[in-house]
Amino acid sequence: MSFDIPDFLPALPEIAVLGMGCVLLLAVAYGGRQSGKIAYWITQLTLVIAALLTFYSLDYSSQSVTFNGSYIKDSLSDTLKLFIYIIVFGVFLYSRDYLQARALDKGEFYVLGLFGVLGMMVIASAHHFLTLYLGLELLSLNQYAMVALLRNNRWASEAAMKYFVLGALASGMLLYGMSMIYGVTGDLHVAAVAEGIGGSGNSQVLVFGVVFIVVGLAFKLGAVPFHMWLPDVYHGAPTAVTLYIGTAPKIAAFALLMRLLVEALGEVQPHWQDMLIVLSVLSMAIGNVVAIAQTNLKRMLAYSTIAHVGFLLLGILTGTGVGYAAAMFYIIVYALMSLGSFGMIIFLSRSDFEADRLEDFKGLNERSPWFAFMMLILMFSLAGVPPTVGFYAKWAVIMAIIDKGLIWLAVVAVLFSVIGAFYYLRVIKFMYFDSSAEKISLSERADFRWCMSANGLAMLGLGIFPGALMGLCVAVLG
Repeated sequence: MSFDIPDFLPALPEIAVLGMGCVLLLAVAYGGRQSGKIAYWITQLTLVIAALLTFYSLDYSSQSVTFNGSYIKDSLSDTLKLFIYIIVFGVFLYSRDYLQARALDKGEFYVLGLFGVLGMMVIASAHHFLTLYLGLELLSLNQYAMVALLRNNRWASEAAMKYFVLGALASGMLLYGMSMIYGVTGDLHVAAVAEGIGGSGNSQVLVFGVVFIVVGLAFKLGAVPFHMWLPDVYHGAPTAVTLYIGTAPKIAAFALLMRLLVEALGEVQPHWQDMLIVLSVLSMAIGNVVAIAQTNLKRMLAYSTIAHVGFLLLGILTGTGVGYAAAMFYIIVYALMSLGSFGMIIFLSRSDFEADRLEDFKGLNERSPWFAFMMLILMFSLAGVPPTVGFYAKWAVIMAIIDKGLIWLAVVAVLFSVIGAFYYLRVIKFMYFDSSAEKISLSERADFRWCMSANGLAMLGLGIFPGALMGLCVAVLG
């Protein structure tokens, strides 16, 4: 029996994050009263180190497969990881004062968040079904614990329990589907599964395996009709945790779709395309219509997420390089828009006040015209109003569907986008046309203000000059 030592170099960013995560655990355990501050700086430093390691090993002309074929370093994984680092860096920066004000800055949030980043990195580089599953569980378990950070809060406990039970159900579905695919192909390596499916015909076991995998993915994404956990989790969790869950993990979810459906199960695309069409239409319809009735901004953004998942699936179901690139562009832009939107809730919140109702944004223009303008750009972008980047993202996905010949689906997407614009414009109406009795001045650290301003302006800048980001997505997937 021989044992080949794998090439560890491609996985250097993951190894660095894991090592720094262990250092972080020790710092939190022995940091005393300063553990929160120490944890914050260690996590931010770790993300910078991981970004530098990933960036300097970037090579779009080649790919490396190691760990007995279960890990791949390619242009897709490297690009997605870089955006994950940037977004989680912003999440930690926005959350710092929020956690301190609620005595939640003892380090647990940063420990769980950093190991969640490791899970996302594993998903992005997975080249084996079990590696995908391990990365997904590493991310999910950390998110379950983060939702329950407010242990004595009934809403947070209920949300964590609901998230855990439904997340476990989704994992079971996914694992069952993978076992069926293994039964057909005799292998779990992504490349071997793709090759095995090509020669297996359309067996019933294979079709059932695809169905279970799509159902598991739909649960994880929060697509209708498997979406009921998402509004309760977004509402019940502390806003800093909602900010984390609603941003970077969406990019990891895109990587999961690409590795499982496109790379491994691409040969049976007609089977999963029909299912994705149904999920997409239902998600856009239910997400946009139900969001109109919400008075809580976090719940409104949760239903908005469901609608945006529908748009993401539109790009995937085309089965073309252009569609995948449009979907990648869409999910990166969505994560940035979501980062700014939840960041604004944190901006308005105080130690004894959670600014998560729509009424809390009344008269924001009188209190802070600049940040009201930032929120306006973010809402316009989420609604898909030109010249923001949200408009270009929607346009790219719709054009990919039209190129595929699915005209009716493009019309449905445009129709629900118009309906969805109502609840985003309602936030703008509250900010600019209503007055508030709230006169407390808004104050945040300079780094928060600079980051929020950059976040908002980026939505405008990327909308006017989308070529670079779209060119990157096309170079990776087109």
